[in-house]
Amino acid sequence: MQPATEQDLPRIVEIYNSTVATRISTADTEPVSVEARRPWFEHHVPGRRPIMVERIDGEVAAWVSFESFYGRPAYDHTAEISIYIAPEHRRQGLGRKLLREALDMTPALGINTVLGYIFSHNEGSMRLFASFGFEEWGRFPDIAEMDGREYSLSIMGKRVNP
Repeated sequence: MQPATEQDLPRIVEIYNSTVATRISTADTEPVSVEARRPWFEHHVPGRRPIMVERIDGEVAAWVSFESFYGRPAYDHTAEISIYIAPEHRRQGLGRKLLREALDMTPALGINTVLGYIFSHNEGSMRLFASFGFEEWGRFPDIAEMDGREYSLSIMGKRVNP
């Protein structure tokens, strides 16, 4: 993995948008634009709360982001992690590789606790995080509504650097 650059943003958005219609990975119900995601991208701080990309054959195949939790100083050592993989690279072990590498980065980023907000019906991501020792620390039942259906959100958590 390497730090994302501004030139990577269109591909990051393309990968993100590839998940919208699935109703498995994001609560966005319509694709987002590069311009709409630019403030999100600029809010990330390399060396503290980065966006990292994984390239395969020179093209961004996946990305990982760390975001601060709740925006209060007492939570400075807690971060939310997100992993998104391009459709053509899913189910090939890339998520496992990226989560391992991301967790290895946490000491240098000053992160002691990692959270993943995962739709409870996203069985693949729930299994992936559980396989790395994440536990379900909370569940918001039927909190999201998409296409007339309700979905629950799980908070998967792990202390990585106690």
